[in-house]
Amino acid sequence: MTKNLPTSFTERMQTLLGHDYEAFVSSYDQPVAHGLRVNPLKVGPDDFLKISPFALEAVPWCENGFRYKEPDRPGKHPFHSAGMYYLQEPSAMSAAEALGAQPGERILDLCAAPGGKSTQLAAFLRGQGMLVANEIHPVRAKALSENLERCGVTNAVVTNETPERLQERFPQFFDRILVDAPCSGEGMFRKLPEAIEDWSPAKVTECHLMQGDILEAAAAMLKPGGTLVYSTCTFAPLENEQSLVNFLGRHPEFEIVSLPHVDCFSAGQPEWASPYNEQLTQTARLWPHRLQGEGHYLAKLQKSDNAEVHEPAGKRKEKRAAKSAPAGRKEAMAAWRTFADEALPALSKPFDDESAFLLFGEQLYYSPAPELDWDKLKVARVGLHLGTVKKNRFEPAHALALSLSPAEAVRVAPYDADDPEMLRYLKGEALTRDGESGWTLVTVDGFPIGWGKQSEGQLKNHYPKGLRWL
Repeated sequence: MTKNLPTSFTERMQTLLGHDYEAFVSSYDQPVAHGLRVNPLKVGPDDFLKISPFALEAVPWCENGFRYKEPDRPGKHPFHSAGMYYLQEPSAMSAAEALGAQPGERILDLCAAPGGKSTQLAAFLRGQGMLVANEIHPVRAKALSENLERCGVTNAVVTNETPERLQERFPQFFDRILVDAPCSGEGMFRKLPEAIEDWSPAKVTECHLMQGDILEAAAAMLKPGGTLVYSTCTFAPLENEQSLVNFLGRHPEFEIVSLPHVDCFSAGQPEWASPYNEQLTQTARLWPHRLQGEGHYLAKLQKSDNAEVHEPAGKRKEKRAAKSAPAGRKEAMAAWRTFADEALPALSKPFDDESAFLLFGEQLYYSPAPELDWDKLKVARVGLHLGTVKKNRFEPAHALALSLSPAEAVRVAPYDADDPEMLRYLKGEALTRDGESGWTLVTVDGFPIGWGKQSEGQLKNHYPKGLRWL
């Protein structure tokens, strides 16, 4: 593969790395590092290891992270469809880990698709507080929503906006912000050879300028005393150390702070940026020839407690709910409660804040922040999708199934992962099964995977068509 690397890239890396260059370039002929991160919203890492069908090796910088090797294909296992883990390259696990999110906080993942870091941040929140996961590209925002849904995240809002538009709405609002910035992708050359074709020195410069704009918006949205993590998957100093130096020059209210798991990583290089800034030694470079992972860069910054405070974001207008609902918001809530009382009487989440119910057409959601105004923002998902309301008939959403525990459902259809019936279910087929009629939670080895509707000796399949196995 090394012969395919761009000459201008290899020349620059040889200059930067010196005697270390041969080891670096040899890493491109080594196998790609494969990783999965166990989802603690569903199962803890110790419990997962007891049932894992794969041989796993711990990732030192991520408590829930593991490497796996081919020929294992965890993406083709029912556990993946149940959201028990997220497939994520090991180095990419470092950024959300560094942010240090805590339950109850307001977190922003500013460049969030496809969702690896967002689902990781949501696990830290444990259903408390709010995660805003933003993605500017609509198709990627849809994939982001689906991954949050699969992982059972109930307190995320998915937006499809520019950073500048969010900045207007949310000045100094978030406790922590992750900027996994768009970059030239040099660190992914081994994993994604197509990234080589897309690379050029001009793209490095273009990404550097874009990163500066994104960091400006992030700085404006972060509360005084808040934490910002900046990461890329490139080796280019212009996109890493230089982007940080430029940002710090504009924002003396920020300082770089030490990262967790520094023993696993290499220090950032102050001499690769101008002006020289000793703080850069506290940033981190993840080199593919020094650890089992792809190339990554990581920096953690803290905003001064004394930074200027602006007015908080506006509140949600109550008239919004009244104008958004053909069937009517009250009727939708009544349909939901009728369904929940019958099928889910043991719900641990109270769903008792009437202002948190939002109706978009026929789709009913439960918002993690009902006080906020999302008008005039492009929003793909607000909190937990409860279901669809049709003429006072309620159909539960796939997202709701994946957020539950089997103990909360009146009717459960349990299957083992290796049961042929489980495969038939994932393909969208109806299953022959006796049981009490009504909405039924389908589980794999005790973990929810979707809905079925039991009727007359048959479990009608409600696994979403777009997710069905071929």
